Amino acid sequence: MTQNDPVEPDIVARALAKNRLGVPSVVFFGVAGAAPLTVIIGAISATYAIIGSTAVPIAYVAVAVILSLFTVGFVAMSRHIVNSGAFYSYISHGLGRTVGVGAAFVALPAYSAMQIGLFGLFGSAASGILAAFGVITPWWVCAIAAWLIVTVLGLLWVDLSGKVLAVLLVAEISIVLIYDLTMLGHPHGGEITFTSFSPAPLLTPVVGSLLVIAIAGFVGFEATVVLSEEAKDPKRTIARATHWAVIIAAFMCSISAWAMAVTTGPENIASTAAEHQTDLVFFLVGNHLPTALVDLGYLLFLTSVFAALLAFQAAVARYQFALGREGVLPAMYGRTHPRTGAPLAGSVTQSVIAIVVLSLYAMSGADPLVYLFAWMSTIGGLGVLILMWATSAAVIGFFARGRRRENVWRAMIAPFLSFLLLSVVLTATVIGFGELLQVDGDSPFQWLIPVLYVGVAAIGFCWAGIMKVARPEVYAQIGRGADGRVSLLNENDFPKPLHADPVGARGYPY
Repeated sequence: MTQNDPVEPDIVARALAKNRLGVPSVVFFGVAGAAPLTVIIGAISATYAIIGSTAVPIAYVAVAVILSLFTVGFVAMSRHIVNSGAFYSYISHGLGRTVGVGAAFVALPAYSAMQIGLFGLFGSAASGILAAFGVITPWWVCAIAAWLIVTVLGLLWVDLSGKVLAVLLVAEISIVLIYDLTMLGHPHGGEITFTSFSPAPLLTPVVGSLLVIAIAGFVGFEATVVLSEEAKDPKRTIARATHWAVIIAAFMCSISAWAMAVTTGPENIASTAAEHQTDLVFFLVGNHLPTALVDLGYLLFLTSVFAALLAFQAAVARYQFALGREGVLPAMYGRTHPRTGAPLAGSVTQSVIAIVVLSLYAMSGADPLVYLFAWMSTIGGLGVLILMWATSAAVIGFFARGRRRENVWRAMIAPFLSFLLLSVVLTATVIGFGELLQVDGDSPFQWLIPVLYVGVAAIGFCWAGIMKVARPEVYAQIGRGADGRVSLLNENDFPKPLHADPVGARGYPY
């Protein structure tokens, strides 16, 4: 029996579990990351209460259009690059390796912050539900219980997490539809109005805040691409799943926001939301549904948050896996469990960071909803928005060197439109970041977080420069993915196919 060369990598330990996920499972991860029930009960109610605009439904429709344009180029690129590094990998191919490493350094804290923030929401919600049954439990005890389950599932087979998400999301979507139909079935004044879908408010000064909050509600749908190496037929599965994740999240959020305004009357929705806040939906349906269905809604709100925790755990772990496999992070991050195919070091690292942060918040006595959930989610959302903006530019750069059989709409027009629109949203986000955090005008936090993202990106640029000089063979692997190559280019664009060359050999900016 011949032995493998000792320097040959252990393929089992360096590969994610392949062919585990079909379109439905990947969709569940994407929709779970967006956590529509959490957005409906939390973000939409808060937007009505704080901004006081009736344009919330049309804002979600507008953001759905922006993200649909983004998704066109995003999934077109996914047909040519299969890499669990997602944004990092795409930016490396489209804008160069150095920019790609900078994007990776933005992605890691962004996704980590979003997941850790959700523990604050879960702990607070679970503590409130238990209190209703007479069981007084600190929020951090509930949060740590969720942390333990997420940590264990993060080390098991990815399709097991997919099945858990499937059950949770089917129940979540069902209760949302029941609530929406109930609210629409009891319109204010006895007549359903569509004034909330008027585009006129999008021309007012509040449009920036509305779009920023709405786009934050979709963050997580892009987690579909992180699972590309574990999907069945990834070049088709990921494209379909990503489109469906956006469509489902957009439909649920916009229809629910409209239904709230219909049942209170558009002129009353802001004041009603200010009075009831996150209990708004339950207050609106409470008089028309059995108590059991209202209580079920509270429970599914909790499971919605848990589903998002699980989806973000998978995303963070796979980002770290991709970076470890390609030498950007230590090699241990590029190894997986030989039986489950789970990225061990990445999942464990995220869990360790999460428990440390939760412990610090528990000891500080800070409000978990404001200073853990709201702040961390907003900070992480800004990072993901930066990545989406850079990725839309990367798609343009990638296809500018050859359309690879993609039509002009998918390769150029849609990505260019999404880049322009995301530039507007990102600018509005940075300018109004202090308002999103709800801090005073002289607070350093209104500019500190955007500056910190610039700082971590700069560290990534420097690290890429060091690798280029000190370890050129590692630098050449950046963004290459599992097989070290991109799909064949259009034969009409190039004299010969590139199947024999690694990604870094040609057609790849340095």
